Amino acid sequence: MAQLSVELPTPEDAMRFGRELGQLLGAGDLVLLAGPLGAGKTTMARGIAAGMGVSGRVSSPTFVLARAHPAGESGVALVHADAYRLGGDLAQLDDLDLDTELERAALVVEWGEGMAERLAEDHLVVRLDRRPDDVRVVTLEPHGAWAARVAGSRLAG
Repeated sequence: MAQLSVELPTPEDAMRFGRELGQLLGAGDLVLLAGPLGAGKTTMARGIAAGMGVSGRVSSPTFVLARAHPAGESGVALVHADAYRLGGDLAQLDDLDLDTELERAALVVEWGEGMAERLAEDHLVVRLDRRPDDVRVVTLEPHGAWAARVAGSRLAG
């Protein structure tokens, strides 16, 4: 499957899309959220967490680098990480021990493109962009097994 793009006119649409994506996630899944500041990466992470039913408030983990959210109704925990302050330093990424977290949780990494892909061959890049009219455009870039998962999901339309 090639890339899939979806327009999300409102923040509520972004939350809904995130919830639908979150319902697809299981332990071992890696999702990378990419896009400029203000594109909606943390809003998308909130939607994903809502779809997974995890507990705990989801906010940008910029200053703590990673937050673990215990499993809720889905039975799968979420680790929400932010690689922005790592500046491409792979040693610091390794220090977070996120590959171990992947064994028991879904992992969503903001600003992880160019670093975190190496944690799992099968991963999904969710590229967010915010147009001047405030509409978000989400482009899904599936890798490995994610191609079939996205194609067979409600995310594909």
